[in-house]
Amino acid sequence: MPAADPTPAPTVIGGAARAARTAVAPPRVVPQRAVRVALLDDHEVLLDSMASWFRANAPDFEIALTATSWLQLVHSPAFPTDLVLIDVQLREPVSIEARVRTCRAAGATVIVLTGLDTPDLRERALRAGAAAFLGKSRPLGDVLAVAREVMGLTAGRAVQRDWRPLPRAAEPVERPRLSLGEEAALRLYASGRSTNEVAAEMHVQFETAKTYLRRVREKYARVGRPASRKADLIQRATEDGYI
Repeated sequence: MPAADPTPAPTVIGGAARAARTAVAPPRVVPQRAVRVALLDDHEVLLDSMASWFRANAPDFEIALTATSWLQLVHSPAFPTDLVLIDVQLREPVSIEARVRTCRAAGATVIVLTGLDTPDLRERALRAGAAAFLGKSRPLGDVLAVAREVMGLTAGRAVQRDWRPLPRAAEPVERPRLSLGEEAALRLYASGRSTNEVAAEMHVQFETAKTYLRRVREKYARVGRPASRKADLIQRATEDGYI
């Protein structure tokens, strides 16, 4: 009896199986690279809050750079980015036109995000090449929607280049009535001073400054605009034009 052949018999592949084995696999879909974003704002708490919000809510954007000054932005090895969000009210004597044009020359799209919304400033920013001019009172969800539009991530919708906040009377928010002392304390505190520094600049005791700020928080809470955290209080001050 002949010895058994150790070579296994070839497997017979049917038509369907053969087609499955020989079909060319579809090309792998490569995810689009996230848009690299730089944030420029000299209020560090607002800067950190905005960066954290984008990281948590905008997976198609990457916060590549945060800066509290113009020089810090342009000297960073991460600059230029695809998109730059610029605050207008910086302490440095660099015009909004110069900032926008420098970013545009480097290849970055620019959105101006500011609490100072005047027709003249808006026109200057847009004429210099900004893709949009947004008030800081807008929710960050609106800012993200506009950012997606200007970067071409939203199909079928026209970009709203001139984003105007609603008139004050039309906004569904109430501005609390602050005393002169409360308003002064809010301006200083929201501009980056500590409570001790607020007291020193107002020439009052620490407890007096602390009381002013506590009353400000309470008054905002009573009109449905929480301000328990410093970041919230800065946002309220920005919305109401105190800084």
